[in-house]
Amino acid sequence: MADSTITQQHPLAGWDKPDLDLSSAEWRSSSEGRGDVEIAFVEGFIAMRNGGRPESPSLIFTPAEWGAFVHGAREGRFDLT
Repeated sequence: MADSTITQQHPLAGWDKPDLDLSSAEWRSSSEGRGDVEIAFVEGFIAMRNGGRPESPSLIFTPAEWGAFVHGAREGRFDLT
């Protein structure tokens, strides 16, 4: 007999970011247009989304998290090649 237990989704422990209304966000993409990543600055947070699928979920960063991400990207920490 299959397990009929329903698993509920719970917020991540320590998640302290608000549910932002991104419907009127001004999304920006790279000036070079090499990728589909777009960012928007909303209510003191930075939202990132896939510009090719804008209906998909956005990642939300605090300014400190965004700074660490940008610093890591500049150092090549996320290069996949």
